[in-house]
Amino acid sequence: MSLDLTQDPIDLTAALVDIASVSGDEARLADLVEDALIDLPHLSVVRDGNNVIARTSLRRRSRVLLAGHLDTVPIADNLPSRREGDRLFGVGTSDMKSGDAVLLHLAATLRDPAYDLTFVLYDNEEVEASRNGLKRLAETRPDLLAADLAILLEPTEGQVEAGCQGTLRVRVTIPGTRAHSARSWLGENAIHAAAPLLTTLVRYDPRSVEIDGCTYREGLNAVKVEGGVAGNVIPDACVVTINFRFAPDRSESEALEHVRQVLDGYDVELTDSSPGALPGLSAPAAAHFVTAVGGAPVGKYGWTDVARFAALGIPAVNFGPGDPNLAHKRDESVEVALITAATTTLRSYLS
Repeated sequence: MSLDLTQDPIDLTAALVDIASVSGDEARLADLVEDALIDLPHLSVVRDGNNVIARTSLRRRSRVLLAGHLDTVPIADNLPSRREGDRLFGVGTSDMKSGDAVLLHLAATLRDPAYDLTFVLYDNEEVEASRNGLKRLAETRPDLLAADLAILLEPTEGQVEAGCQGTLRVRVTIPGTRAHSARSWLGENAIHAAAPLLTTLVRYDPRSVEIDGCTYREGLNAVKVEGGVAGNVIPDACVVTINFRFAPDRSESEALEHVRQVLDGYDVELTDSSPGALPGLSAPAAAHFVTAVGGAPVGKYGWTDVARFAALGIPAVNFGPGDPNLAHKRDESVEVALITAATTTLRSYLS
């Protein structure tokens, strides 16, 4: 099998979707992407694990980087892809193989762009930050990511989404006393004891923050509850995993301190954390892109790797054809017209 990067990006999206690439299992897709890019004489290609990087060397005055992750969340009876009217359905159609298809099509067909271009396809975005392929590149090969502007083709429905929320996860362990469930009064039910913690989360009032005209809404939510060892045993431990999505005006340490304050009295264990990114729209390259695309930029709800580019001092925006509201859903889909529109918009800007 081979990938034809010159085909219509709608058809290329379907081809990419049909190659399963759940996080940690991107090797086959990375191989096919690498093979297709190596065949293009105007690009130099670097393979780093399951990251694939292609670059032009045209001696232009500035460089634009386009990036997308190869992985998807686990398959939920939504492969292979299928076309129904104006929509393409399947895992990753919105998040973010439609964006990858636009990126790869432009890599193959833009032979004389106005900028030098870098195309980055990376692995393990949908899992914990320690496995993220772009994180590894930023730490070990930042030279490959050097650019005057980075465009991350995450799903935005064709509008510019600036910056991103930060995210962290903590675990709270509630102790109890094990006993036979027929004599429950001899024990203390740890799952029941978690009720006040869950009530605190239910009553939490998230703030909304406006930065550079972009609004970021925070959220503090239980995302996993673990407890119990058998159907006839009072559980002696309950572990609640909590996710805090925070506005980019908070640092990671400030966000964690806020969680500790809200959960005062509980032992809070940090398990994963990634910083947010401020909008950064005052940077000339980002402002020029916003003008070229048109419309008013909005804040990004969710964490994306624009934060990694921001940490490297590279202005970055989110712009892609997918619908963020459909990401990770069983019936995930993308409107095919948005794939065409994103391709046209980026081709015009880069030309």
